Amino acid sequence: MFQPEYEAMSRDDLASLQLERLRDVLRRVYDNVPLYRKKFDDAGVSPDVTSLEDFASFPFTVKDDMRSAYPYGMFAAPLRDIVRVHSSSGTTGQITVVGYTQVDIDNWADLMARTIACAGGTPDDVVQVTYGYGLFTGGLGVHYGSERLGAITIPISGGNTKRQVQVMKDFGTTILACTPSYALLIAETAQDMGMDVRDLPLKAGIFGAEPWSDNMRRQIEELMGLTAIDIYGLSEVLGPGVASECLEQNGLHVNEDHFLIEIIDPETLQPVPDGEPGEVVFTTLTKQGIPVIRYRTRDVSRIIPGVCPCGRTFRKMERVTGRTDDMLIIRGVNVFPSQIEQVLAGVTGVAPHYQVVLSKRGSMDHVEVHVEVAPDTDFDEVRELETLRRRVGAEIASALAVNIDVKLVEPKSIARSEGKAKRVIDLRDEQGGV
Repeated sequence: MFQPEYEAMSRDDLASLQLERLRDVLRRVYDNVPLYRKKFDDAGVSPDVTSLEDFASFPFTVKDDMRSAYPYGMFAAPLRDIVRVHSSSGTTGQITVVGYTQVDIDNWADLMARTIACAGGTPDDVVQVTYGYGLFTGGLGVHYGSERLGAITIPISGGNTKRQVQVMKDFGTTILACTPSYALLIAETAQDMGMDVRDLPLKAGIFGAEPWSDNMRRQIEELMGLTAIDIYGLSEVLGPGVASECLEQNGLHVNEDHFLIEIIDPETLQPVPDGEPGEVVFTTLTKQGIPVIRYRTRDVSRIIPGVCPCGRTFRKMERVTGRTDDMLIIRGVNVFPSQIEQVLAGVTGVAPHYQVVLSKRGSMDHVEVHVEVAPDTDFDEVRELETLRRRVGAEIASALAVNIDVKLVEPKSIARSEGKAKRVIDLRDEQGGV
């Protein structure tokens, strides 16, 4: 552990610390952020909570609140105290801006050092950071954490995948930080270069920024010869460093001394019991620049009950299975793209590259999954391909209880991404749909 005095503290001590920090942050946002003052007054709640249970009556924050306050309307610290700004990597609508004081930057570095230590990282490691540097929080977050841990840090950022592979070999990279889909592209590129990544000193990968399945984890580990660790964060809350798997690979430890986590039913907005899935809600307990109160992430997860053998006492959240706003309703069945990925990764003969294509057929929505065949598949063997297509369709139907059309496509025909993979292609607007 990087900070065992916090990561292994007793649950009673943690609850006391959380309440103390919660009262402080509620008072700070009430006094300094007009949006929160109005929200609290409208809801009839006071910043002076006496227990964590009282907090359940406080209003939620949503992304539109942050968009409407663009750029500085939700800052709780004066601009002279802000030393850095980042923004979301949002694909639609107004971006959201987040600000950091020097205390925020220092805390962030500590949390990312914890994250790398969760993956077995030490000052003896070489960390290759391929997350993007810039307004996106990924690259600099991992960078500062790696330096705080005392590891050698390679700030290579994304792009130029052949160079990434060469640097991994020449510099002796032991820990790779990138999206899981980019890890697959790195492994694929290395093969094209005649190199086996498993011969390199890589021991761990800290992968995040997009949902990915356990089957995809196994594929990455097999291709790269490393331990694949899931990390979690979002720019509105901090960036990477909110939660991380340890080497047990059974849920992500939430850094509960800095973040209060809730799981709610997205329809009723009421808390769900531990172990039940729902929407993840976070409150920042120590953030100075732009604290958020009961922020609805739209990510779907659950609290995993029980004590972790690693010795950390922070509760664990399950790896994110999807987002409430990414959920597809196919003939009455709720389906997340990551569930399709989980199925495909277990089917022999197809590659771990796919896209879900939404279109219109008349007045009806139509869903089709495009899946790359494995590189060693003979694309000219019509009968073999039809058998494979039927098998993929049957596996999806069996796992998800819904029939989805499957189209097999040639190897490497689906666009690769150096960041978040684009899994859903929605053509309905182009066809006059909604």
